[in-house]
Amino acid sequence: MKKGWTTLVGIMLSLMLVITACSSGSDQKNTAEKDHSDGSAAATTDNGGELNYWYPWGGDSEKWDKWRMGEFETKNPGYKINATYVPPDGGLTNGKLVSAISGKNPPDVVISSEYASAYSLAAQGALEPLDDYLAALNFQESDVLSSFLPLMKYKDKTYLYPQDSNVNLLYYNVAMFREAGLDPDNPPQTIEELDAAAEKLTKISDSGFDRLGFIPWIDAGDDSFLWGWVFGANYVDEATGSIKLNDDHLVTMYNWMNKYAQKYNPEKIKSFTSGFGGAFSPDHPFFTGKVAMTVNGNWFANALKIYAPDTEYRVAAIPYPEGGREKATTFGTNVFMIPKGAKNPQNAMKFIMFAGQPEILADNINTWRSISIYTKPSDAIKWDKENDQVYKVVREVAASPNSGHPALTPVAKEMSNELILLRDSVIYNNKDPKPLLENAEKKIQAALDKKK
Repeated sequence: MKKGWTTLVGIMLSLMLVITACSSGSDQKNTAEKDHSDGSAAATTDNGGELNYWYPWGGDSEKWDKWRMGEFETKNPGYKINATYVPPDGGLTNGKLVSAISGKNPPDVVISSEYASAYSLAAQGALEPLDDYLAALNFQESDVLSSFLPLMKYKDKTYLYPQDSNVNLLYYNVAMFREAGLDPDNPPQTIEELDAAAEKLTKISDSGFDRLGFIPWIDAGDDSFLWGWVFGANYVDEATGSIKLNDDHLVTMYNWMNKYAQKYNPEKIKSFTSGFGGAFSPDHPFFTGKVAMTVNGNWFANALKIYAPDTEYRVAAIPYPEGGREKATTFGTNVFMIPKGAKNPQNAMKFIMFAGQPEILADNINTWRSISIYTKPSDAIKWDKENDQVYKVVREVAASPNSGHPALTPVAKEMSNELILLRDSVIYNNKDPKPLLENAEKKIQAALDKKK
């Protein structure tokens, strides 16, 4: 995220509020405001019509989403979707969406993978509450996995609706396990077991690293919140909303990372990883045998199928320390939202509820092994019927009460950026994380206070 985005959000939202306050209430009411004044009764009327939809992805995902739009229009005669491709992230992280809201010309519905940015918009009053529309469509909270409910709500009102989600898993190479005398049927479950396995799997020659057993900060491990969440940190006080970074769980986690850095020399690790390719590249280190274990999303299984089809691998829940979270992941969730001032919120909600059904998402789920947010199984999902080992673990981890969305706060992005800088100070400069976390907490709390 660009550093200027947070400031831009604040300025534009302030402008939006000033404009709204200066407008005449009765003269300026648009359709969306009339719907809200009428409550859930207005949402029961279904006269069809248009809706403007912003989506963030291209390529095959765009083709699939256009298919989904066509299905909606076919099954709901009288509706017309005007779709616009808005990268990145549906306009959330570059100010486009905020600009559209402040200019009173927002789309009716937006989807984005930037759930933290979306939550920040909800907290700042830039999104429409969905509760009346959901009630009119007979939505029950018990319909969705409980892990997603905190993401959906801000101060007891619903602003975000998840489409689907990814989870993170430990991937490990079966042949390398056997070669190192490890049992691939019993992957590491704790951090201590992970560290012991990593040491046995590491190969070092006179020329440098031939293979590292594990590198905590590559792939999904590079996420600023994942390892802290697994180690037991909460980042935000649930009762007060205040920032919680001065946390012993985080101190322990960064010191654990630093053990890898100091053991193998952080600069040598950095040089070793500089030649790695991305997840959808034949040069990814797990494909080339440069690392034996890595943490990555469920979709990585499809990348393996494409780029390393002969690699025998398995997956397991991410190992956790004493006092941490067992069978835990941070979710990578795509969310729908209705921007403040949308002209057709009722139509938008109808599309949202259609677009996220497992039967509609089946092609995506059956390719990427992502999960539906709904508790009810679907016959359209093939992985359940095929007893796929990866999907079995995906479902177990997704259903775990220890899985969730960390840092649900208006300053999630600022916190993420700060924690990445902090981590690098620890592993590359051998810094003590305790005072760094103390300072980070004060800094991010001050940023949060400015937004109140």
